[in-house]
Amino acid sequence: MPDLSLQWGGDLSLSPTGDLALANGAELTRQRILKRLITNQGDYIWQPNYGAGLAGFVGQPTNLAGIAALIRSQIFKEPGVARTPEPSITVSPVQGNGPTAGLSVQILYADATTGLTQTLSFSAGS
Repeated sequence: MPDLSLQWGGDLSLSPTGDLALANGAELTRQRILKRLITNQGDYIWQPNYGAGLAGFVGQPTNLAGIAALIRSQIFKEPGVARTPEPSITVSPVQGNGPTAGLSVQILYADATTGLTQTLSFSAGS
């Protein structure tokens, strides 16, 4: 079922006909993954375990393997992500003045419907 097309930090967009644009398929899965990874646990009162809260790692000592494992566990909660082949997740610290200023994340995963490799890259924090 499609959802409104809304990129994190952006605004709703219009379709070529002037209606609100919809996202479905691979684009909808990318939107849902990003929303899940950026949302802090407890932010949704009806789903207290939803979210990874990646921004909460900014300014903390960096455990890149632990963050990648958290991302892996969270993306598998989205039905559009295939379990095999195993996703490739790269997490890198973005350095600033002092502790880690942010995280750079790149995820390669297979679409559960088509089997095609999908890419999601984003930064949290900086």
